[in-house]
Amino acid sequence: MQKNILFISDHGDPLAPLGSEQAGGQNNYVKQLALSLEKEGNKVDVITHWCNPLDPQIESFGYSCRVIRIGAGKKTYVPKSELYDLLPVFYKEMKETIDLTSYDLVHSHYWLSGLLGSYVKADYMIPWVHTNHSLGVAKEEATGISEPVRLCTEKMILTSVDAIVATTKNEKNLIHRFVDHPSPIKVIPIGVDQAFRPLKTSVEGKNPYFAFAGRLQKTKGIYTLVNAFRLLVEKNDLEPTTKLLIAGGDAECVDSYNKLPKDRNLRAAIRGLEHRIEFLGAKSQKQLATIFNHATAVVVPSFYESFGMVAAEAQACGCPVIASKVGGLKDVVKNKVTGLHIEKGNEYNLAQAMSTVLFNRNFTNKLGRSAAIFANQEFNWTTLAQKMDSLYEVVIGEKKTIYVSN
Repeated sequence: MQKNILFISDHGDPLAPLGSEQAGGQNNYVKQLALSLEKEGNKVDVITHWCNPLDPQIESFGYSCRVIRIGAGKKTYVPKSELYDLLPVFYKEMKETIDLTSYDLVHSHYWLSGLLGSYVKADYMIPWVHTNHSLGVAKEEATGISEPVRLCTEKMILTSVDAIVATTKNEKNLIHRFVDHPSPIKVIPIGVDQAFRPLKTSVEGKNPYFAFAGRLQKTKGIYTLVNAFRLLVEKNDLEPTTKLLIAGGDAECVDSYNKLPKDRNLRAAIRGLEHRIEFLGAKSQKQLATIFNHATAVVVPSFYESFGMVAAEAQACGCPVIASKVGGLKDVVKNKVTGLHIEKGNEYNLAQAMSTVLFNRNFTNKLGRSAAIFANQEFNWTTLAQKMDSLYEVVIGEKKTIYVSN
């Protein structure tokens, strides 16, 4: 059944360049899901904020997918924290720009877009599906930062939408703790790009290294990682070539020539280890895939992740992952099967896990093989798009049927 689908991704333009300030995991998710749904015979439009005035208002990608950009009075980059106030104008321009009655289903992404989705549902009675990408209650638990407006809005969305897409079982459980009687929930993970796959080149005998990919923020566990690596170096007689490679951060954060961070606190944290820790700056997906393929393990020491895209991508390359036992990472990484879980913020626990994979190659190779198999089964875009397409058909065609979630 061919469907005309509208994605609302207010702050996540799927065609925003990688490494730009408006680009993140949601952007790539929206793009890849749209392209994968197109292969199932659907037509997908993505409506988003017009971040770059040099971009056209309507831009095609794939064969029939389109991005439709709405200025909402500010045709420039606007931080997520400021987009809420633009939503009334955004919705007005949205109705003037596209014919909302032409769509069979609306799929909103993140709570800001979910509020817009609720407007469309109320005004046009179009079936509505929502993906959180992250939840305010999870952010509050991880950081102590509370956003009352967001929490209230998310409760409204989660109880009025036709169906919720959770990317992990952990997220589904969190929703049930947060809301007494949520709408039906379907768990459909996030897929990984085809660039992330095991390479055929041999890595035997190559210099060992650990890898990290992400923003250079405390909540991503960067200081926990650096401190753990220092412990690993101090407590073991490592080869001089054993390193830690850190990918992420733009030119304002990283001196790519000297492979050092510009942040004073981070520079202090790595003092004495400059010959072993390399800050690579932002890398393309193809470059990251090469890094992951050759790494002893990829480390994801985040304080919280709703999903854990880097962990999924690394496993797709056949690389074991050492990850904090938090949020979606508890589901994305299988402890002692595809990687190792650690306690968040515990540098001693992390150092021990790094030592385990570094000095037990048979165990590490087994983890890597299992990781590749697991990722291919769980994070395959073709399979995930088929599951999403089936969910859409249930929501569109069987709205009166009680939907039993998984």
